[in-house]
Amino acid sequence: MNKQEEISFNSISNSILTPMMKQYLGIKSAHKDYLLFYRLGDFYELFFEDAQVASKILDIVLTKRGKQNGDNIPMCGVPYHSATHYINRLLKKGYSIAICEQLESPEEAKKRGYKSVVRREVMQIITPGTLMEEKLLDSKNTNYLTSIAEEKGNYSIAWVELTTGDFYVTTCSKNQVVNEISRLSPKEVLVSYKLSSDPIFMNYKNIITVRSNNIYDHKNCLQRIVQYYNVNSIKSLGEFSKEQLVSAGALIEYIIHTQKNNLPKLKVLQKLEREYFVEIDASTRINLEFDKNSINKEFNLLNVIDKTVTSAGARLLKTRLNSPLKNSSVINKRLDCVSFFYNKTELRTKIREYLKFFPDVQRSLSKIFINKAIPRDLDIIKNGLKISTMISELLRINGENLIDGINSLISQIYGYNQLVDELEQALIPCDNIIENQAFIKKGYNKYLDELYDLKYNSNQTINELRDKYRHKTGVQNLKIAKNNIFGYFVEVTSLNSSKLDEKLFIHKQTLGNSVRFFTDELKNLENIILNCDTKITNLEKEIFCKLCDKVKHYFDEINLVIDSIANLDFYSALSEIAIQNKYIRPILDDSNTFFIEEGRHPVVENFQRENFIPNSANITDEEKIWLITGPNMAGKSTFLRQNALICILAQIGSYVPAKRVHIGVVDKIFSRIGAADNIAKGESTFMVEMTETAYIINNVTEKSFVILDEIGRGTSTHDGISIAWAVFEYLYNHINCRALFATHYHELTQLNNKLARIANYTMEVKEWNKDIIFLHKIIPGVADSSYGIHVAELAGLPKKVINSAKQILTNFEKKEPVQVKDNYQEDIVYKENEILKILKNVDINNITPIEAQKILYELKSKVNFKE
Repeated sequence: MNKQEEISFNSISNSILTPMMKQYLGIKSAHKDYLLFYRLGDFYELFFEDAQVASKILDIVLTKRGKQNGDNIPMCGVPYHSATHYINRLLKKGYSIAICEQLESPEEAKKRGYKSVVRREVMQIITPGTLMEEKLLDSKNTNYLTSIAEEKGNYSIAWVELTTGDFYVTTCSKNQVVNEISRLSPKEVLVSYKLSSDPIFMNYKNIITVRSNNIYDHKNCLQRIVQYYNVNSIKSLGEFSKEQLVSAGALIEYIIHTQKNNLPKLKVLQKLEREYFVEIDASTRINLEFDKNSINKEFNLLNVIDKTVTSAGARLLKTRLNSPLKNSSVINKRLDCVSFFYNKTELRTKIREYLKFFPDVQRSLSKIFINKAIPRDLDIIKNGLKISTMISELLRINGENLIDGINSLISQIYGYNQLVDELEQALIPCDNIIENQAFIKKGYNKYLDELYDLKYNSNQTINELRDKYRHKTGVQNLKIAKNNIFGYFVEVTSLNSSKLDEKLFIHKQTLGNSVRFFTDELKNLENIILNCDTKITNLEKEIFCKLCDKVKHYFDEINLVIDSIANLDFYSALSEIAIQNKYIRPILDDSNTFFIEEGRHPVVENFQRENFIPNSANITDEEKIWLITGPNMAGKSTFLRQNALICILAQIGSYVPAKRVHIGVVDKIFSRIGAADNIAKGESTFMVEMTETAYIINNVTEKSFVILDEIGRGTSTHDGISIAWAVFEYLYNHINCRALFATHYHELTQLNNKLARIANYTMEVKEWNKDIIFLHKIIPGVADSSYGIHVAELAGLPKKVINSAKQILTNFEKKEPVQVKDNYQEDIVYKENEILKILKNVDINNITPIEAQKILYELKSKVNFKE
């Protein structure tokens, strides 16, 4: 994944380098795979090849610092306070960054020796999968880091989200690895050197990070997991296979490697059973446009249904959309929760108003645990808990009408008043905090208040002490003054010096007309004033750390709050989109039913200006597979996709765009739609088509739902018909799954006479005054034409081409030979000769602008072929 080439350190002579540069090279040699951000004062500096790479990408000045082997050492730098912006740009280019910090000040270094170099150490390695910085993250998306291991043909995938602590592991077959990567959309994938050459990772080179083989040693991985969770036995966490422990252990090693001493708190490792979820392969996810669209990022299912108002809810929706359920009981419990909000408009509206103000508590909580929080994170925790309590109270008012699914969430978002009160008393609201200024409320800590009073009112404090001494000594002209040599001192006239108590006032200096003294009290006050800012900073840090510790004590409980809020957002958002777009509650059970009355494509109808034409699908035991014919642009592909999307929505627990829906849960969804070359792998359109079709045939079951469009179109007509026919028969005879099979090969409609449980359907077309009107309605029957020439005409092909195509088609239908016309070439040659003749007669040196314009018009008329 990392594009950086290693520096040849052996060629660098350390003897001619400065101590600082020697230190740099020592640190760099241990982090060759990363761009090293080396802290120098207020900047992160980069040297040698790192500087050349970074300066080009970041568009910053490449300068120099010192020499090596007679050549200037390239250098560039970025301000540390704005480094996040530059780091993000480097990450997007595929680089990872090692952050090397100063661990002491130059003054502290000198105490160890005059020539001592400031101690520095890499404190964090930032990679795409280990981001913790809020500015680098998308609040609505997960940022998964995954690790893949293999043991005797069994593959295991572990994945973690560092900012939320979610940690899972699952096992799959080799051909399912790509599907899992597609489902998770990880930002970084860890594999061993041994596994990295496996062809299944060829398309993921930009996110692959190769780790040494010994990191994937089972014994080492087991030990890492036990040590991280501080348990005596792995059985304390659950039962895991060998490959699962290896993938999870390698992932923990990488977290330790990148996060150093600031390890995030991960939730207990959970084993995800893949059989609980609908299997959807990578190609199907692309074809159905779950959350991506190659042309327009808004034209996808997630964008349409996402009415969530919290970051946690948005992440949960995306996760569930990518993992539909197979358990009808669990699906119906989700639907019950959506129905609860669907039927309670006033409550839903109020809940969503509260949810809008629920901040991203999850990521702030993680920052607190790894000691990277700022005061704003504590304020976010406080506000999140306050809002969750308000939501809980609002739901409790409706207690008699609550269903079990909602009731179970209430107890998890209530009961943190003590922590909220503590944070409320301590913190100035983050909206009112000015950068680098106070964030602790006045009155929370008496000593801190005194320090601030002293900082802003030091003159008054000195004057109060002066008045105290005047009263005690009776010397009314006693002064407290200050200079750069002595600091603060008490000064009286020589005549009054004898009136001062020698035990209290210690002699400092005698001048011509005055005597100067100091007192222990004055010295202490001076130290306090001079070190006021430092003491304020240290005390605020101490208070801040104590508050963070209190939050850490509630770490698990607050995570339950977040999970509950995310679920409430998920359910209320799905009810909101259902009401807005007139979705209905589907019936889900374990039958083989597939009935959709007046279904609509959720994405197309959302962006289509004119009214969307709904279509029904009723796949029964008598009509197990639908064979669909009809022209392009008539709506076949839209019909296929909408049925798959309705199925997916239903099985995540959502209402669906239709009049009535009854679906027996499907275990897998397959789609073969569209044509796409995989040039990088040397695969043609037809090869891709056949590979995807083979995957479907080899993995489909009776409980699956399959949509196939134009199987066999990437080869010759006879080959294509043969393949499509054979695939159709196989699905019918050997699988008996629910399927929609669209084709241009009208010969396949003959299967209706051979196979009993299939049905022919077509897209309705109306001919009017020699025009063709696509009605976008599916009806029983067989298409009598593909209307390809009409579609070509709509696309704007010249009339001459269209007329020729019509004649050729007529000849084909009459089985007459096609005459190849050469009149196009004759026209071109003739016109060319005329044009050359005109140009030869033009006197360029004497022609007027008007004459030139006339000639130009004449030339243009010559190249406009007659139709």
